[in-house]
Amino acid sequence: MTTLQTRQIRVERFSIVSSQPFDTVVSRIEAEIGHPDMKAFGGKLASTRTAAELEAAVGEAVGPSGLMEFVRFNLGEVLRKEPEYKDRLSLRLVIGNPVVMKEMAKHVPDAASYAPVTILIDARADGVHLSYDRMAGFLAAYENAAALEVARNLDVKVEALLARAAA
Repeated sequence: MTTLQTRQIRVERFSIVSSQPFDTVVSRIEAEIGHPDMKAFGGKLASTRTAAELEAAVGEAVGPSGLMEFVRFNLGEVLRKEPEYKDRLSLRLVIGNPVVMKEMAKHVPDAASYAPVTILIDARADGVHLSYDRMAGFLAAYENAAALEVARNLDVKVEALLARAAA
């Protein structure tokens, strides 16, 4: 039997605009997040047997912010193929922490659809925009207090990272 469900999800976008150069903003974020070799990291995670081993493996991979980079998409490189966007700088980073994702997904399995999270760093005429869609906004519709607490803590961590990068 197939069940069809539709759920309304509210998106809360956090944005901050920096007067710093694009490369400076990106460098500040890169300095605070881990950059593990994802193939090796995946193997390490697969070999863990306990929550404590998982936490230790993740602890080695994250940066000072407690977050790590999973993948990046250089959107500017694609946009610059059009002549009118020849100077466009735009980068999408998918960052997070597998332990945090696990803690949310224990309570709300759909949380794994939203974590790790995306941050957008986009140079525009008025400055470098750093944007993040809040995890608590995604999870609010599920009405689970435990997952929301984890999500709010993640939001605070990501927003603080973006504020430091923008300063």
